[in-house]
Amino acid sequence: MKKVYVSLIADLLHVGHIAILKEASMYGDVVVGLLTSTAINELGDSAYLKYNQRLGVIQNLSMVSQVVPQQTASYRENLLNIKPAYVVHGDDWIEGDQSKYRQEVLDLLDQWGGELIEPAYSSEISDQNIKNQLMKLGVTTATRLQRLKSLIQTKDIVLILEAHNALSALIAENTVVVKNGEKISFDGVWSSSLTDSTSKGKPDIEAVDITARLGAVNEIFEVTTKPMIFDGDTGGKLEHFEFTVKSLERTGVSAVVIEDKKGLKKNSLFGNEVKQTQDSVENFCLKIKAGKAAQVSDDFMIIARVESLILEAGMEDALMRAHEYLKAGADGIMIHSRHKDPAEIIEFMTKFRASDKKSPVVVVPTSFNSVTVDEFIDLGVNVVISANHMLRSAYPAMLKVAKSILVNGRSQQAEPDCMSIKEILEIIPGTR
Repeated sequence: MKKVYVSLIADLLHVGHIAILKEASMYGDVVVGLLTSTAINELGDSAYLKYNQRLGVIQNLSMVSQVVPQQTASYRENLLNIKPAYVVHGDDWIEGDQSKYRQEVLDLLDQWGGELIEPAYSSEISDQNIKNQLMKLGVTTATRLQRLKSLIQTKDIVLILEAHNALSALIAENTVVVKNGEKISFDGVWSSSLTDSTSKGKPDIEAVDITARLGAVNEIFEVTTKPMIFDGDTGGKLEHFEFTVKSLERTGVSAVVIEDKKGLKKNSLFGNEVKQTQDSVENFCLKIKAGKAAQVSDDFMIIARVESLILEAGMEDALMRAHEYLKAGADGIMIHSRHKDPAEIIEFMTKFRASDKKSPVVVVPTSFNSVTVDEFIDLGVNVVISANHMLRSAYPAMLKVAKSILVNGRSQQAEPDCMSIKEILEIIPGTR
């Protein structure tokens, strides 16, 4: 029997997949190239199910003779190894982002006289159509919670945007741009204690308690599906942090970041301009261990934020603390700086990655914002958080409109700075 190659994600197996596999089986033995999470991310997509879960379904289908992992979005490696007589794929890739992979397949098949077969594609039964319907229903707590760790393991870099309410979270959820032919979007949201408290008219000194903050988290989760990283400030007392971890995990938050300071919280960007006290390594490690012991799943992450550079304690102190926190069980490190010049962040990453190639590192480039995403990838950074920009951009816009109404005695002149009533009625599904 001739070999027939079919590439699938098969995250949500549906009648479209069955139709493709049935047609492929008419030409010979079907070999399914099951895309790994890395390959799926290259396509700008993500899977709800892990590879082994998808494999367990596909390899038990009667039309499938063999399943092999497809490690990249490109078919090249598998096609050269298998040299199938046929490749079967829906005709939806003739144009668009995947057309380059189609051309690659055609060129490879031409080398041994293979043939590309392209059944008509139906968008009504596509993965994306089903995922869009699921998004309307929402996602389970477990699915959302485990998403962040999976993204960190499979993507070059994870992009997170601050959200202080449900509307800003919807922007993070739905904003997509095309850059160099690739679709780019945010991977999740950041619940910032600064913007959450500011949006409530309160100072950023942990004045908003965990119950109130969880209320905002739930409002965001009601209308979005992407994972959240939660700004946990100092984590509070060790005994209280245990309950915070349980509450966050139960709600579906993917990770909490706690900083190694003690006492009344002061924003890090003040540095030593205000009194801020760094906790001892021993005490902070105990807090990390208590938090890890309190969580239920393996997917929830506790990320230790090292404040040594902020408080001018030195590079060696920052590196020492990072390694000690990881030994205590932290799932990752956030390294912070208040300098516009990224030199100390670059130095930290270079020295840290010299001895630790794998542990996730998170940055918040509010000050050192000249560094690009590609440069962060080269440095070995795993997560970039734009930590306060949604609120900071909203306030000037609202202030401008408010002043215009007062100055002009009417709202007509402010209209160009406002979205239309039609847009605001259509931005939220179900308003009509």
